[in-house]
Amino acid sequence: MKEIIDVGLPALSQPFSWAVKSAGLLFTAHGPVRSDGSIDTGAIDDQARLTFANLRRALHAAGGTLHDVTQVLIYMTDVQDMKAIDAVYREFFEAPYPNRSSMGVNGLVVPGMKLEIVAYAVIPEPSASA
Repeated sequence: MKEIIDVGLPALSQPFSWAVKSAGLLFTAHGPVRSDGSIDTGAIDDQARLTFANLRRALHAAGGTLHDVTQVLIYMTDVQDMKAIDAVYREFFEAPYPNRSSMGVNGLVVPGMKLEIVAYAVIPEPSASA
């Protein structure tokens, strides 16, 4: 059974959930979305920082941490931004790092949005008290 996780971000006009948990797995996707629903279209490092902060927010809402992330997929509109994204990534993750794939794409849904991520995590189920 799947559980929709309330991550504290507003619903957008597209038909999706910010985070879904099922059988101890968390499936989540994020971009540079502010808490009021507006999109940061500024500098790549600011967009990356907000995007990974949103990921952390989703993990905490699901009962996990960044240490529980097993895979991250990064979509970026300019592969030259990889160095800046890596620098921010290291602010949020430490070794051993999650498995990762990074892709250059022609564009994202919101003009000016430079990256979007998909992440998978294994969130330990709370143990039942005897």
